[in-house]
Amino acid sequence: MTGKKNWKVTALLILGSLFIFFPLYLTITIAFKTPQEMSGNLLALPESWSISNFITAIEMTNFFRALGNSVFVTVITVVLVLLTHSLVAYAIARNMHKKFYKFLYFYFISAMFIPFPIIMLPIVKQTSMWGMDNLIGLAFLNVVMQLAFNVFVYVGFLKSIPVQLEEAAIIDGATTWQVFWKIIFPIMKPMHATVAILTALFAWNDFMLPLVILSDSSQYTLPLVQYAFQGQFSTDYNLAFASYLMAMLPMIIIYIFAQKWIIGGVMRGSLK
Repeated sequence: MTGKKNWKVTALLILGSLFIFFPLYLTITIAFKTPQEMSGNLLALPESWSISNFITAIEMTNFFRALGNSVFVTVITVVLVLLTHSLVAYAIARNMHKKFYKFLYFYFISAMFIPFPIIMLPIVKQTSMWGMDNLIGLAFLNVVMQLAFNVFVYVGFLKSIPVQLEEAAIIDGATTWQVFWKIIFPIMKPMHATVAILTALFAWNDFMLPLVILSDSSQYTLPLVQYAFQGQFSTDYNLAFASYLMAMLPMIIIYIFAQKWIIGGVMRGSLK
């Protein structure tokens, strides 16, 4: 019976892997093909693996400037999210018995159910009035947009941490500030890894918020560059796919090198 179940699970995993790797295979092969090869077998490998599509895409989209903008926004967003959202969640989790904090918790959670188009116009108006229609303003808005979900996951994790650890530290003379940064914050490493990855993916791939916020084309992030590129070269799929591949490559590289810390953090968290 166990063998049959394992075969079923294996078959499902293989099927799921095919759904993931097939689009990636098409993206890579089309990015290296010439327009003439596109008229043939779409699934065939390129006859010559030339990087000319990538060079042309870099020049036409000013790729490295957009890459720098995306890196800047993503790094600022992740750092601010980890520092501020964990603090907010800690204050709420340890005071959930008070009506105000319970109301505050559900108030934050309710923001997850508000569609972005409803608040889009007020955000555009406010950022324009306050001079925040730039990369710094975009990073701060990303922090605010992720607050609801991150508070939800942080509070759930903090409930599993024994309060006795904090009480013992307070008896030894530690302040609430010291308890958080020296005890609670390090214990939350598994959740920090989860929040950091999800926040980085959101900030890196977000299209709508930069579209309505950024007014200077020199500050465009990678998703906006892809949009402009696709609009201008809608018939040249080789250049478009080469540009898409370069845009997603940094996140793939980061995951490859960071996965051992992410998995290790989750394992350490499960043993606490």
